[in-house]
Amino acid sequence: MKELTENLRTHLDYFYQWEREKPDAVFLRQPFGERWQTLTYKEAGLEARKMAAALQNLGLKKGEHIGIFSKNCYHWVLADLAIMMGGFVSTPFYPNLSSKQSEVVLERSDARLVFVGKLDSWDALDQAIPEDLPIIKFPHYEGNARVSRGMDWDELVENQMSLQGEPLPELSDTWTILFTSGTTGIPKGVIHDYENAAMVIRSEELIDNLKTGELEQTSFFSFLPLNHIAERVAVEVAALMSGGKISFGESLDTFAKNLQDTQPTLFFAVPRIWTKFYMAILAKIPQKRLNFLLGIPGLSGLLKKRLKKALGLSNTTMVMTGASMTPEPLKQWYRKLDINLREIYGMTECCGGFSLMPADRHQPNTVGKVLPFCEGKIDEETGEILMKLPWVMKGYYKDPELSQEVLKNGWLHSGDKGEFDKDGFLKVIGRVKDAFKTTKGVFVVPGSLEEKFMDSDIIEQVCVVGIGISQPVALVNLSEDAVKMPRESIERNLVQQLSQVNDSAANHETVSTMIITKEAWGIDNHLLTPTLKLRRGAIDERYRERFQEWHLSDQDIIWED
Repeated sequence: MKELTENLRTHLDYFYQWEREKPDAVFLRQPFGERWQTLTYKEAGLEARKMAAALQNLGLKKGEHIGIFSKNCYHWVLADLAIMMGGFVSTPFYPNLSSKQSEVVLERSDARLVFVGKLDSWDALDQAIPEDLPIIKFPHYEGNARVSRGMDWDELVENQMSLQGEPLPELSDTWTILFTSGTTGIPKGVIHDYENAAMVIRSEELIDNLKTGELEQTSFFSFLPLNHIAERVAVEVAALMSGGKISFGESLDTFAKNLQDTQPTLFFAVPRIWTKFYMAILAKIPQKRLNFLLGIPGLSGLLKKRLKKALGLSNTTMVMTGASMTPEPLKQWYRKLDINLREIYGMTECCGGFSLMPADRHQPNTVGKVLPFCEGKIDEETGEILMKLPWVMKGYYKDPELSQEVLKNGWLHSGDKGEFDKDGFLKVIGRVKDAFKTTKGVFVVPGSLEEKFMDSDIIEQVCVVGIGISQPVALVNLSEDAVKMPRESIERNLVQQLSQVNDSAANHETVSTMIITKEAWGIDNHLLTPTLKLRRGAIDERYRERFQEWHLSDQDIIWED
């Protein structure tokens, strides 16, 4: 443990190093149509220093909180650097929250100022941000919503004197407060200090899990939300540590082209992205033909190289997947293309992850082995995964009771059920509580959705599920009266009910499909408890193999065959 805590440096310190040693090296790349705008370490440093000085001149004090509402772009990273240089605390948020959700996180964050940048819509956020809360708006990104109020970034830095020297935070200073998505309740503000990030960096230098030590130049592609701990550490912090460059996507429509133009050396994506890549390839080369071509010596290698380049992964040496479990068949499919998806498992509360699939061994249906310097065990009573990590959160902001509930006797209670196999590989089985995580990496609370579906007279039982798919689906038992109705009437009724439920649901909760099950659930078939409650685990096990098929169907209502 001593080697982990010796000579710790903040990731801002690493930025200053590259600013001195290779000022003209490209650090940030932002696409604007066919054109890529680049910023070197020197240029990024100057812009960030000017903004840091501007923040100080606005009267903000060391330790005060500054929010960021924006999709990923180079101004996001510049704002983050400025916040660190100025001695402030970043409280970044998801950019697509509803007005009410934005109000909640803003209030809980104690932000004294917010940066607002690339957004799909400005109206909801405009309503949520109080009139007396200062706003700094990024320069407008074409194709995105126009922010109608706030101070202009370019005007603030244009005639601003640059912050001098290399101001550094203390390791014990709070680095960031990351708010969870709130799908299991009120969003929680997870506190991480600079020491946590520094220990993650030091661990990587010692172990080289990302294999950055083998690369002359590291290149990253940033598209998952930067306010999410995985993207923040695996892309932004990792780039600062390694002196790499970060490229961004312009939009969903240009995502594939931007990634192809980047060809990153390290790439992290969630299962939903890997599924999209998989479907895109099969749309051009049907599986049967792909199998035939991969079986031809010589041609197989050329085809794999061509597919990797088309995906944007021709230079990638480390391919990570996480946020939720990636289906094993999907990982095996990619392995046939010599793309080894290495599962990483963690949560916002454990800054640098908890387990990782080894590079030299793939253990099916697991999330790899516990990382060095960490410990894991399973609670004997609940089956919950317990973690002991050097880089565990300092607690939840302004919530000491919940902090004590989650952090007990030095162990972080994950909320996930799991088990270790005989070789020490960790298998994640599901949530201790009912909430489940989709492949988007966000939790869905099924109870609130199910309650809305039960407003219908033709539904007897409903179970909302979604493990392994990107949006939840609803499994339905029809009522006795409904069984006597014509199919057309049932479907018309259910489509209307589905629309009503989705109208009031958050984006990640939107139910894609309703499935009318062939078999009624009861005590005898072990799908209901003696008190007639859903046995969610048993229902998941019974139907899980068809979740993806049903979710991808173009029908809103499906009758189980």
